[in-house]
Amino acid sequence: MTARISNPANLLPDSMTGIQSIIKAAHSAGVPRSTMELAHLRASQINGCSPCVYSGSISAKKAGESDERLFAVAAWRETDLFSDAERAALALAEAMTRLADRADAVPDDVWDEAAKHFDEKQLAGLVLWVATTNLFNRINAATKQPAGDLW
Repeated sequence: MTARISNPANLLPDSMTGIQSIIKAAHSAGVPRSTMELAHLRASQINGCSPCVYSGSISAKKAGESDERLFAVAAWRETDLFSDAERAALALAEAMTRLADRADAVPDDVWDEAAKHFDEKQLAGLVLWVATTNLFNRINAATKQPAGDLW
């Protein structure tokens, strides 16, 4: 695949200043890094963002994720490889990514399950991280950034 344009963050480097601040804040919220990486990977899979699936898998490996768990993220409901907290984060990531799939974009049961496992600060971190993931997914999809072409 050939990109339509260079990565927008490279063309407009000032755009990354604010985004990097959001990423830093999200990761400082106290959610385990591996959980954040799983949420990122799942949203990126749903959106078909090859650069984010690629880089997200690498980041998840660096966070200690096993190949077995990474291979199972797309089918997380059908395996016992994930904790209840990770399942709640994955469900939240899916709901936030598929906003138009239901009238209540993020249903109370999804939110309430996440709130059982994460405090408000951690929920804020997850929400900001998944939203930022979706931002990158949309940039990469629109401009056809190829996998392996990291920032």
